[in-house]
Amino acid sequence: MTRVVEPIARTLLRAGVTPNAVTVTGTLGVLVGSIALGARGYLVAGALVVTFFALTDLLDGTMARMRGGSSRFGAFLDSSMDRVSDGAVFGAVAYWLATQNDRVGVAAALICLVSGGLVSYVKARAEGLGMTCNVGIAERTERLLIVGVGGLLTGLGLDWALTTALWLLAAVSVFTVGQRMTHVYRQAQRAELGVDA
Repeated sequence: MTRVVEPIARTLLRAGVTPNAVTVTGTLGVLVGSIALGARGYLVAGALVVTFFALTDLLDGTMARMRGGSSRFGAFLDSSMDRVSDGAVFGAVAYWLATQNDRVGVAAALICLVSGGLVSYVKARAEGLGMTCNVGIAERTERLLIVGVGGLLTGLGLDWALTTALWLLAAVSVFTVGQRMTHVYRQAQRAELGVDA
């Protein structure tokens, strides 16, 4: 991916495009793919558009590094826009499944929506308290890949694939929240006992 992303990042920077502009553009693309396509049942097209624009997450980060590091506002904007994108993806999936009367799928999508937000929040809160939280099996990229593959397969005719992917994702997301909370708890305990983390 580096060989692909770095030349694009350099070209955009030379053209005067900022990492923040790429972040916002990527979020708008994910919103269009989710709401205009995914929520209306165009699952293959929606998954492809969302995946394409979600890859801007790699691009804006690379651009920021090439400029000498991310600004504090850039990091804040990137994290905030990621939450908007995630909400759009899982909200659109939940909406479409509701139109198909798939209550089991809707339940899984809502669990993914909440637990995905928690995965990110727990890490951000821990880091805000001066601790680390770089653990967990369901990072944002993995979450988007799982739901994307489920959407693609359902769009190609495997009706059970999206709901199955969502339940798998719900399980690993809840597990990741538990992993992160346990990790932070142990650090906090060690800090209270005066032991180096």
